[in-house]
Amino acid sequence: MKTNIIIIASVLCLMALCKQGSSSKELGGGMASVKDDVSQKNVVQIASESKDHTILVKAVQAAGLVDSLANPGPFTVFAPTNAAFEQLPKSDLENLLKPENKKQLETVLYHHVFVGNLRKDDLIERFNGQELIMFDGTSEKIEVKGNEIYIGGAKVLTVIPASNGVVYVIDKVLLPKK
Repeated sequence: MKTNIIIIASVLCLMALCKQGSSSKELGGGMASVKDDVSQKNVVQIASESKDHTILVKAVQAAGLVDSLANPGPFTVFAPTNAAFEQLPKSDLENLLKPENKKQLETVLYHHVFVGNLRKDDLIERFNGQELIMFDGTSEKIEVKGNEIYIGGAKVLTVIPASNGVVYVIDKVLLPKK
């Protein structure tokens, strides 16, 4: 009798654990699923809450990089707007978002990330005219023209500090050079 009770209790505990596991899976798990309405937002939360970055968010989700970019970092993310993505040929963007092109999409997105926290002053004072090595291993040139900052010809529209780095909103998609 005692053995049956122990077995039944064990089964019930396992069922409860499995149910908990499935609900966290539904949320996505990882750092991106952590809910915190008090702390400064991370780079993923900033993009997710922006009406101007819905295509970028869709691409990050399609590449499976949500949790990676929600991690502590620090990251400097150059975030193209929807208008920037719309400058690409529609067929190119559609192809990038296909599951069979996940690696290529990942490379394009990694080309928008620098590992480290680069402040606006850093770009102006230390990196003007320099090549910045992006996470994909290729580079983009930083240029300051008057009061404007450019990376690879893309103009920085605004700078948003994040809990795990900084987001530079840009007006062009940066494509890695082969």
